[in-house]
Amino acid sequence: MGYRLRLLCLLIMSGGMGGSAFSPFKHRVFTVLWTATLISNIGTWMFNVTSGWVMTELSPSPLMVSMVQAATALPIFLFALPAGALGDLFDRRKLLLWTQFLLAVALFLFAGLLWKDGVNVWVLLLFTFITGVGSAFATPAWQAIVQRLVPRDTLAPAIALNGVSINIARAIGPALGGFILAAAGAVMTVLLDAVSYLAVVTALVWWRAAVTQADMLPRERLSGAMRAGVRFALHSMPLRHTLFRALAFFICASAYWALLPLVAKEILQGGPNLYGILLTALGIGAVAGAFLLPVMKKQVSADKIMMLATAGTALCSLMFAYGEHTGIGIAAGLISGVSWIIAVASLNISAQMALPDWVRARGLAIFQMVLFGAMTAGSLGWGQVAGVIGLPLALAMSGLLALFLIPVTAQFKLNMGEHHDYTPSGHWAEPVPTTFVSHDHGPVLVLLEYRIDDTDRDVFYSLMRELGIIRRRDGAIQWGFFEDVEDHGRFIEMFTVESWLAHLRQHARVSAADKILQDKIAALHRGATPPRVTHAVTPFASNHLQAIPKTHHD
Repeated sequence: MGYRLRLLCLLIMSGGMGGSAFSPFKHRVFTVLWTATLISNIGTWMFNVTSGWVMTELSPSPLMVSMVQAATALPIFLFALPAGALGDLFDRRKLLLWTQFLLAVALFLFAGLLWKDGVNVWVLLLFTFITGVGSAFATPAWQAIVQRLVPRDTLAPAIALNGVSINIARAIGPALGGFILAAAGAVMTVLLDAVSYLAVVTALVWWRAAVTQADMLPRERLSGAMRAGVRFALHSMPLRHTLFRALAFFICASAYWALLPLVAKEILQGGPNLYGILLTALGIGAVAGAFLLPVMKKQVSADKIMMLATAGTALCSLMFAYGEHTGIGIAAGLISGVSWIIAVASLNISAQMALPDWVRARGLAIFQMVLFGAMTAGSLGWGQVAGVIGLPLALAMSGLLALFLIPVTAQFKLNMGEHHDYTPSGHWAEPVPTTFVSHDHGPVLVLLEYRIDDTDRDVFYSLMRELGIIRRRDGAIQWGFFEDVEDHGRFIEMFTVESWLAHLRQHARVSAADKILQDKIAALHRGATPPRVTHAVTPFASNHLQAIPKTHHD
């Protein structure tokens, strides 16, 4: 294992000699936090090895052993969306501090129970589930703060380096955990994992994040924030395209991840050591992919990069299926590692670029749900297929499916930030009601009146359909536009929002790109004054003044 670790170190050091792939390391905050998370990721893989081994000693049942992995993955499905909402509603640095500290406390407690022989299968599964919950609540916030650590032009390599951290840990952690487990026992590996979380806590305490502009509106409720995140994902075309591409890729890539132990044992006729070598090859390939990605980005588009990564995944699946030689298996592992990091980084960048800051953690949580959902469903599905038609044919089918999906998914374009500027524009004039309107009063009806010449009707229709998507994305529960049959050329846009506060949030969320679209529509409006805007709410109770709709001009 030593030569593989030395190779990883040489790859990292050579990349640090000025390569653009490692330009984020020029920024001290990113370097410190990246190093701390690398240590924590290694500790996590050590814990995974330990928990699996402890379960084999407590209960050799295959079902119970498989439940260890289920207990790790299940929290992603249960808590990713609320975790993303919390990451948008609260200070992300503080949220990460608390999650990492509580994970350390939980692992110190688990180490104590192990030392006192107080662990049975259910206690083990409970603490494994707790660590999964902690990771589920931390992951969206971790991903969302990347844009605060590096400039925009180094975001892509920063995201790729985060993936490299995971793959370096995947290469080092299991072997290191197995060595410590054999030499010093399970208690020591759990204690070291707990200490690794404290390393992250120390780095977060050291980091003094720049103060962002405070939101003057009351904080969203958790349920409302979750609905807003789902609504944005449903109506954001760049994010939807990213999710479709992610679903197609991970469904196919899940095959070799799920079946790799059987590849090592049945196809390559090896044992646990060969399985570890294949995992290390995956990790080394991912590190190499971090070098390759910036070079590829200068030559080809993100969509073509994604196609190449998918083709690489198909190739490695076929090599795993029919290689029948250790050297071919290792080569397939390297190719799969390169393809994996290139695809994951490209998809993650596209998701990041498709999200404004107010919904970034929620959007990334939805991306994680798709990733883990596709991997889980794909793993179970390909496992069933392999049991029916055999391992080599199942791997080959996954590769052929990946090739088939390349032209099918080509219509879903990845977003590299070139289509939308989510910087708040602040160009909407604040509504000025003549009577007090409470924040929770609603629904709210907003009307806009346009005068459009016949020569501009087709352009107006096209722009309004695009505007309708934005209205729904940012909070409208209904939207439509109509033409007055008694006044030719008069059009009325209508949308409703669930509360007065929700509409005020729409004002805060309108972006610079939204302003460009609305300026195009306003330029088609015939008249000396801007389009007329009316706000109305449901009637007040009898002990209040009636709400009088206030007409003004945005």
